[in-house]
Amino acid sequence: MAAFSCYPDSLKWGASLAERCWGPIALTSEPFLLTETTYYDQEMGPGQSKQFWAFADLQSPGELPDWKRESNQWEEQHAQQADWPVPRPLNLDPGYISEAKLVLATTKDRDHRIYLRDGIFAEVTLHYRRKAWEAWPWTYPDYQRPEFHEFFNRCREYLRKSLQSL
Repeated sequence: MAAFSCYPDSLKWGASLAERCWGPIALTSEPFLLTETTYYDQEMGPGQSKQFWAFADLQSPGELPDWKRESNQWEEQHAQQADWPVPRPLNLDPGYISEAKLVLATTKDRDHRIYLRDGIFAEVTLHYRRKAWEAWPWTYPDYQRPEFHEFFNRCREYLRKSLQSL
């Protein structure tokens, strides 16, 4: 799960709820200051930080639409819980990592995204090739950052170890 906000308490709230609903978080990235875009500033406020959470329990990628719809509901719930100065204090983007790719869920249709169901699309954001994460032409600039790739390497290794123990 990718989460971003300009409010550290919102990130904590999101992690806590996700853990209660989806099980323990095995890996957490540091919060990364988003500097690549101002796209969300009007809706979310300036100075957002992004953080990633990888869950301990392996899940079926077929559940991706359910995760996205549920996390969208959490965003709305959080926005209504307090008198935030912005309409969207928290953005949650679920996805999954396989040994070969990082896939994100979205509600936005584009030419490179595949419709899954219930208004949810999937995007292969990165692929793993020659022992490294590689971007596609459509990959968001922040997902091209080396420090993101370092965290995704940790997630990939966690996945490989988990699969070996099955």
